[in-house]
Amino acid sequence: MQRPLSTLPLSSAVKAKLVTAGFHFISDLMNLKAPQLSREAGVSQQEAMAVLAELEQGVPPPSMSALQLLQKEAELQSIITFCSSLDGALGGGVPLGKTTEIYGVPGIGKTQLCLQLAVDVQVPQCFGGVGGEVIFMDTEGTFVLQRFAELAAAAVTHCSLLAEDEEQRVAMETFTVDTILSNTYVVRCHDYVELLAELRLLPSILAARPKVRLLVMDGMAAPFRPLLDDLSARTRHLGGVALQLAAVATGHDVAVVVTNQMTTRLLGGGRSRLVPALGELWGHALNIRLHLHWEGSQRLATIAKSPAHANVTVQYQISSDGFRDVDQSHAAGAK
Repeated sequence: MQRPLSTLPLSSAVKAKLVTAGFHFISDLMNLKAPQLSREAGVSQQEAMAVLAELEQGVPPPSMSALQLLQKEAELQSIITFCSSLDGALGGGVPLGKTTEIYGVPGIGKTQLCLQLAVDVQVPQCFGGVGGEVIFMDTEGTFVLQRFAELAAAAVTHCSLLAEDEEQRVAMETFTVDTILSNTYVVRCHDYVELLAELRLLPSILAARPKVRLLVMDGMAAPFRPLLDDLSARTRHLGGVALQLAAVATGHDVAVVVTNQMTTRLLGGGRSRLVPALGELWGHALNIRLHLHWEGSQRLATIAKSPAHANVTVQYQISSDGFRDVDQSHAAGAK
């Protein structure tokens, strides 16, 4: 796996200039001389020499034993979804340090789950949350502020009813709708050019906002529709995006959540089936894939890919309060 530039001991300003100029990984700087790097990245000659000096030191990426990796996995926190059956299937919720894709047909609840996670990542630690902040990248105008505020109010009310000790009561003084809105940074991307530009700036943004624990990219397929006739460019850009998102997840202890649409795949003989868009290579680059789908009038969530979880299916509902478990008494009566 390529080593990102964010791992080098450079100033945030220099890192920002490098990624803005299109340098994302250490391998991108190989064979460059200081004058060329200075010219292409817009850094001073002295800064360029300092960057190349860091490369010449040949500091290897940190390595860990299998036991250390196992211990790190066990320590990973998760963002609860407020759907206990899905949280249970995922081993506690959507994990930090991993990339998770949510895919399904329109109207199934992909954006609703993203909005729910954007609220839930801010739940205080004393309530079982991670007490973080969120960057929400919106490519199709799906971030509806009124709905988000509604979910935030429901979460605040839920936690206030659970408050039992002094620590939790004190935490509720700062866990409010206003603070949830203040700690949610919304970025609107209209095309793949804007999306790629924002991704280049992510390392410096995360360095400036170390409490961010969730990056949502709602609508991965939409920005790349103009490249449908240029498969080579589309594949190249998506490959770069996948590497950048993986680096963000592992390098900054952030849960990266993206949504994807469905497309029709022709099977021959007049047959076809719905599959996630963006192709198989994109799917292989993700840690977890969660399929939201219908079965009659029931909304179901299936773990379609995960190295650590069984491929199970659970039922959920979208209520006025958000993404929730299905009332089992109601579900039994509906059968």
